Amino acid sequence: MAELKRVENVELGWFIPVRGDGEYVGVEPNRPATTEYLIEVAKAAEEAGYTFALIPTGRGCLDSWVVGSIIVSHTKTLAPLMALRPGLVSPVVAARMGATIDVLSNGRARFNIVTGGAVPDLKSMGDPLYDSHSKRYDRTKEFLQIIRELWENSTGPGSSEFLSKGDSDTGEGEKKVNFKGEYYELENAISHPEAIQKPSPPLYFGGSSEKGKRVAAETADVFLMWAEPVEWIKEQIDEVQGYLEELQQQKGIQRELSYGLRAHVLVRETEEEALAAAYKIISKVDQSVVDSAYEKYANAEFLSVGEARQNQLRAQAIKNNYFVRPNLWSGLALVRNGGSLTFVGTPEQVAARLLEYVEIGIGKFILSGYPHLEEAKISGELLLPVLKEKLANRNITIEA
Repeated sequence: MAELKRVENVELGWFIPVRGDGEYVGVEPNRPATTEYLIEVAKAAEEAGYTFALIPTGRGCLDSWVVGSIIVSHTKTLAPLMALRPGLVSPVVAARMGATIDVLSNGRARFNIVTGGAVPDLKSMGDPLYDSHSKRYDRTKEFLQIIRELWENSTGPGSSEFLSKGDSDTGEGEKKVNFKGEYYELENAISHPEAIQKPSPPLYFGGSSEKGKRVAAETADVFLMWAEPVEWIKEQIDEVQGYLEELQQQKGIQRELSYGLRAHVLVRETEEEALAAAYKIISKVDQSVVDSAYEKYANAEFLSVGEARQNQLRAQAIKNNYFVRPNLWSGLALVRNGGSLTFVGTPEQVAARLLEYVEIGIGKFILSGYPHLEEAKISGELLLPVLKEKLANRNITIEA
């Protein structure tokens, strides 16, 4: 198995609620996803000490790149982690748009690669591979190979109509990219502008299937997982490390990955306060909504491999008031598919749980809470100082 380096630096991210926000789940959000509110959440996350923020994609979401562009114009350091769906836009266009955001944000752009999704959602967006899991990942691999090569080979803004030399249409003097694969064929492709981050803006990648993990091992910078019990996460990391070793042995390619965890967090000064706040979030869920959600989650057409794993946790948690492990609560799974686990407890308790994940290789956390504005502030005030101290005792820093 490829050697997994000890985590020496931890980075904390927050979440931008592009579907709206509120104190309760299972009901209509009482805070629409307005420009003003999303900017307010982003600023609160930045001030709390979070260094980046996930902007999701999917049915009902505002476009992540548009939201990311707005956020970088109203923050100073917060990096937008924008969802990108390969296959719905050409890789050359994606490379140019991504580099543009990187330049305009002074090197803050990050991208979360989303290959999977519910079949009806993919079909409704015009993805011709909506019903082929394996082919979608093959296409993603080609897509990411192209945009990385474009980013790494771009040499600047190119010629201009204001200059006497050069041809602004042909990109004379540029390093050109040629590619021929099963899904994409490019001849003399170029990308402007030159991205600030070198060798390229970071690519985050999630996918619990074997195919997804193999593609991540070959293309990604960060492998991102939904929160699960620490032993489950350790198994996934070991699996990806095995694919990295195969890559080196079979193709002579040596790569390293960082590992990230997507979870919710709810911290209060006492455990009783934290528990009360957790159950309050689901207190307005109607049984008909729960029944509808469970029916949907039981339909294989709607489930990715990761969502199927979350279903396993949901089944276990029901027997124990929605707790799957100490301080790891699954109550949001009543109405949420995908990542629903929440770290619940005092600052000391939650920091201790997060540290368990750091010790097995997790270096990046994407946290969230309802409502996202207040919970960003509360977690920044209560949790982050305690976590920082615990990490410092192990000679691990939190990126600022």
